[in-house]
Amino acid sequence: MTLMDKVTDKRIDKATDVVTDFNVEQIDVVQIDAKGSLKGRDLMSPFAWDMPDGTVHMLLRGVDRTRDPKVAGTGSIYYGRSKDGVTFTMDPEPVLAPDPDPDAPDNGGCEDPTVVHADGQFVVFYTGVEKTLTRGYMLYATGTDLHHLTKHGVAHASTKNEGNVKEATVARTQDGRWRMFYEFAHDQRSCIGLGIGETVTGPWKESPNPFLARKESWDNWHLSTGPMLHSDPDRPVMFYNGATQDARWRIGWVIFDNACQCVVDRCIEPLITPVPPVERTDTNIAFAASVLDRGRLAHLYYSIADRIIYRALIRRS
Repeated sequence: MTLMDKVTDKRIDKATDVVTDFNVEQIDVVQIDAKGSLKGRDLMSPFAWDMPDGTVHMLLRGVDRTRDPKVAGTGSIYYGRSKDGVTFTMDPEPVLAPDPDPDAPDNGGCEDPTVVHADGQFVVFYTGVEKTLTRGYMLYATGTDLHHLTKHGVAHASTKNEGNVKEATVARTQDGRWRMFYEFAHDQRSCIGLGIGETVTGPWKESPNPFLARKESWDNWHLSTGPMLHSDPDRPVMFYNGATQDARWRIGWVIFDNACQCVVDRCIEPLITPVPPVERTDTNIAFAASVLDRGRLAHLYYSIADRIIYRALIRRS
């Protein structure tokens, strides 16, 4: 039996009397003031977070516009700051870049940053790609600030059933333990896995897949992790990424119980679809990366066509 044969998630609580929906009220193009090696690159994977002084900080992936990995690998991760959450001033050079060591797991590229601030330090989960582009790894780095990160290697390893583990979403639940959602490859599909750990850096004990692709739906083939909203700790929300077999990615939502192990609600239609293409070479992709809690509104950061960053203001009803 394949994952697609198990189309009914029996953990869904169909008896819930809470009706939830999300509506996009406004969409803004995020302005990136890029200098140095970031200037002229395509932009994706915008991970934004709030700082105590009221500013918004961001890590994002910059990719050489030729998309030729022989030129500059599959990308590097850059750090920036914003006063309003829309215009970001970026550092001219990356904080995480491909390691020149021929044996390094990220010597071909650094992708998909996720930032967690815990126990006085920043933990950055990211995807490392080998120079051959045949394998990717879930890696992590730590530091007391984003300009002084130490790489530590693999955060969660692939297995024979879960290949190419990447795209971490990490959250602490009410029981005090940590949950890591991640994307993995299985049977020619992208799927979402779940690990449970006692600390923010694991080790991660595998748990059943939190939810599955749905036949006859916009997310009928691929699933990938997205950011989580914890404004209601009893019903945390993931804005996940789903796609058809031809990789037409859209953004949807799913609501979990307070342990993030059972689904209690899920969208029918996608929340965000790509805008009409700007260039003929644009891919048909909308991909969520981070979300900020603003009380009645959530600020969702995502990329379109793997090159332009947007922010959507989303109201939960």
